[in-house]
Amino acid sequence: QVQLVESGGGLVQAGGSLRLSCAVSGRTFTALAVGWFRQAPGKEREFVAAISGSGDMTTYADSVKDRFTISRDNSKNTAYLQILSLKPEDTAVYYCNAGYFYNRNYRPSYWGQGTQVTVSS
Repeated sequence: QVQLVESGGGLVQAGGSLRLSCAVSGRTFTALAVGWFRQAPGKEREFVAAISGSGDMTTYADSVKDRFTISRDNSKNTAYLQILSLKPEDTAVYYCNAGYFYNRNYRPSYWGQGTQVTVSS
């Protein structure tokens, strides 16, 4: 069974930065693409970014591509989401997930519990 554990969330002032981490276990890490979604209060969960198993392909939501960077360290079975210039509207629960790409479309199959990111103005 694939397990994902997020960390790195917290309370940050607007303009600051954060790096979220996602430790993955239970399956060969390089066989899995990893993605991040977020859910803000009162809103639906939305896609943020995803990265292929080898790390050579990434995809981002248009709304975040200028400030968010997804990466992975396959030697540590861990993926990351670097967020720069945080805005109050980035406040959300951020969920790590693992899945597969189908023609550059990412489909998550396994989910973590989420980590809260709160940005104060």
